[in-house]
Amino acid sequence: MAEEARRAAQLPGHRASALLLRAARRILLLLVPFQALALSPAAEEFLRIVQELEPVHCEKRKLRREIALRQVQGQDVKALKDRFAALDRDPKTAKLEKRLGQLEPRVSKSSDPEDLAVISRQQREAYYRCE
Repeated sequence: MAEEARRAAQLPGHRASALLLRAARRILLLLVPFQALALSPAAEEFLRIVQELEPVHCEKRKLRREIALRQVQGQDVKALKDRFAALDRDPKTAKLEKRLGQLEPRVSKSSDPEDLAVISRQQREAYYRCE
């Protein structure tokens, strides 16, 4: 990896940045598994479920905003509320939400100090990805 960085410094523009980007990705890939090893099993499951539910949570967040906006404007919100309710009725989503509810108390009382920090970071990143 250091060799790639040295080569990239000698190359013009685009090729140099591509090589540096490739080296940075390799470094990140090496770091990610170490972070995952530091988490408790409950936190790992919690993160997996939250990641799986991210598109649903994003859609719900957007629907809440749209409902609030239309209510302020005096427009009909029935169709939006129906779409929101349909997301909650999905059996797969309901099952994952239930499991998430079971894991939350265990994770919040975890003896591993990294659990909450990693979960918080993932939730912040998911929030900004949804924007």
